[in-house]
Amino acid sequence: MQNFQGVGVSPGRVIGPVRQMPKPVSEPPSGEQLSSGTTAEEATAELKQAASAVHDELKARAERASGDGKAVLEATALMAKDTMLLKGAAKLIAKGTSNQRAVWESAASVAEMLHNLGGYMAERATDVLDVRSRIVAQLRGQAAPGIPASSTPFVLVAEDLAPADTATLDPGLVLALVTSGGGPQSHTAIIARSLGLPAVVAARGVDDLPDGAEVYVDGAAGAVVVEPGETERAAAVAWTETASLLADFDGQGTTADGHLVPLLANVGGAKDAVAAAGLGAEGIGLFRTEFCFLERDSEPSVDEQADAYLGVFAAFPGKKVVLRTLDAGADKPLPFLTDATEPNPALGVRGYRTDLTSPGVLKRQLEAIALAEQQSEADVWVMAPMISTADEAADFSSMCAEAGLKTPGVMVEVPSAALTADTILSEVSFASLGTNDLTQYAMAADRQLGPLAALNTPWQPAVLRLVRLSVEGAAAEGNSKPVGVCGEAAADPALAVVLVGLGVSTLSMTARSLAAVAAVLKTVTLDQAQELAQLALAARTADEARSRVREKLPVLEELGL
Repeated sequence: MQNFQGVGVSPGRVIGPVRQMPKPVSEPPSGEQLSSGTTAEEATAELKQAASAVHDELKARAERASGDGKAVLEATALMAKDTMLLKGAAKLIAKGTSNQRAVWESAASVAEMLHNLGGYMAERATDVLDVRSRIVAQLRGQAAPGIPASSTPFVLVAEDLAPADTATLDPGLVLALVTSGGGPQSHTAIIARSLGLPAVVAARGVDDLPDGAEVYVDGAAGAVVVEPGETERAAAVAWTETASLLADFDGQGTTADGHLVPLLANVGGAKDAVAAAGLGAEGIGLFRTEFCFLERDSEPSVDEQADAYLGVFAAFPGKKVVLRTLDAGADKPLPFLTDATEPNPALGVRGYRTDLTSPGVLKRQLEAIALAEQQSEADVWVMAPMISTADEAADFSSMCAEAGLKTPGVMVEVPSAALTADTILSEVSFASLGTNDLTQYAMAADRQLGPLAALNTPWQPAVLRLVRLSVEGAAAEGNSKPVGVCGEAAADPALAVVLVGLGVSTLSMTARSLAAVAAVLKTVTLDQAQELAQLALAARTADEARSRVREKLPVLEELGL
């Protein structure tokens, strides 16, 4: 048997035949010129038409998707209309370059620029190259690259998957995802979890597997085994049986001794909220409000915003709904709010900081939230992203009070916010840990890069200590402010136990993870969770922390988690 070891990002144990992603669209010949009789104006018009068609096709796919997939597709569709991409190509066409070669070179320049910026912007480089291939395919009259067609279930293997591909995977045909690149917080990983598909990333060498090869995939352990034996087959059968036990959540997160841990959902809009309510979520822990407006070139009106928020509030009458104010910037550019020319957008004007350069937008959003709250029965909490200081927290709290919003909070995703949580939490009512960004910033490790996957995990002792500092700060001087987690860490059942042991009060995650997290929490008492948290904190490495905790939670192996 041949084994491949990667990073497990979504649990499940399955066996199936490999189907490799099709070869990418071939590069137009270097130096390819405009064909005889074609003017630069005609070639440019043809390019813009192709780009528009790609944009419309991606938008149509977004309408058929939901949750993270919908948001990713909408963001990718924007790249097809990127002015830098199209203007760069038009300049090359004016010099005699063919439109296919022009868009190829222009996209390469844009992608290189984004990659060099690092952080979230490096993630957008993948989107640009995906859009480039789709535009060239459109110009050639070929089918766009994508998931291979199949009438039978298969394990999808690739070097990496473009957001437009992962966002519309059919879980009825795709048994599991395996990539040789990517990281634990990449688009592939996040969407696999939202779809409930077993997934392994950063498994070097798997893109050389031949089509049809039978493989066993363990999405929790990160293992891929070719020509699986009886042990693997038994594990796959056992997973099929236990998976049904993880399909339902009774609507109350609790430890074995009755300590309540509300389990909430992360959503991007009303459709997600309805689905989350159907899966038993006890409320919304992260409403990504910017996902409602990714396609907008201009700021939506207060009434338009209020309507979008009301759709989410309506799904959870009488329950907590936590909105994150516009987290624009970096990987989520909004033309009316962000500056795409920043040298390092991941560390630039994003989130709360946009009020420095576009004053009034945040104030109007808070007005819209207050207006929607008045028309609903939801318990509305509001938090600002990218808060770094107590002064910023105080300013946001004051803005909320002016708008009539009673429960202001902050995201803890910048290390300085964790280190000074006592002063920051004295200004607001609650905090929520964004573990994706907190990990990336604490470890200086781009979450999209496979080679850095070992660094970019919330199991890192440094990250766990920042979580502990945040909780301790919330309790300092009698504050007793609740601290939740809304990053991907909350969806890992083993890590969820550690977070509860560290004092986190609520956990918010993709709705499909609720049942698994609830099942594991019910097997430990609060004292046991606290003991496991101390084990993890005392570890020297992330791997040691994870293995120490998992050894003490045999239920994870029993459930295939």
